[in-house]
Amino acid sequence: MSLSTWIFLAIASGFAGFVDAMAGGGGLVQLPALLIGISDKPLPMILGTNKIPAVFGTTTATYNYFKKVKPDLRIALYMALPAFVGSMSGARLAASVPKNFFRPFILLLLILVALYTWFKPELGMEENLKFTPRTRHWIVGTCGLLIGFYDGIFGPGTGTFLLFILVGVVGYAFLKASATAKLVNWSTNVAAIISFQLTGHIWWHVGLILAVANVSGALLGTRMAIKGGSPLVRKVFLSVTFLLIAKVGYDWVVLITNN
Repeated sequence: MSLSTWIFLAIASGFAGFVDAMAGGGGLVQLPALLIGISDKPLPMILGTNKIPAVFGTTTATYNYFKKVKPDLRIALYMALPAFVGSMSGARLAASVPKNFFRPFILLLLILVALYTWFKPELGMEENLKFTPRTRHWIVGTCGLLIGFYDGIFGPGTGTFLLFILVGVVGYAFLKASATAKLVNWSTNVAAIISFQLTGHIWWHVGLILAVANVSGALLGTRMAIKGGSPLVRKVFLSVTFLLIAKVGYDWVVLITNN
């Protein structure tokens, strides 16, 4: 690759790590950048390579949150194990399922998430847990499986969906939910890496170099999130969600127009 391509990918990966550490949605930046920068590679290899900087950035964010914010480890475990299984399954099907199949469903979900969060400004400002512990475990387990599958087969917006389930459905404050979601997202990234590696669809030296930039962004993102608390995380979450809506909507319109 040319030097300009390396610089472009490194900047994108750093920004992706920053955004993802705060509110999820780093794939909105990193995956499109890889699709442009290494467009000559097969899609499964691009998806697999994308997971390398993502897992390093998520690990960094998780560690930083652990030092200042205590995530709910029980909820994280109940959500992460099904998410791991779902992500491995999705990654194995990444080459055979058309990505356009997901666009209308993802667009609708993102719009609902944005509207619900926008019209409930008190959402996620304080912890207000809903349901019994047993019911919460079933909810996060089921959602973890579905979101994990989506992460393995495609990816962008995974952290955003995890965060919304923990805040909008379960009732956590944004900051604690972000810390908890990082653990779950880490498990989906690891599962996808294992699955993509088994089929030889990871370009390791590109992924590892971009991981350095992603980690740098994640360090800055977690520090800002911890300092700004739930109000700042909510603002970033809404911004990322609206950007995701614009990106997925634009891609869908282009697809329909071209067909």
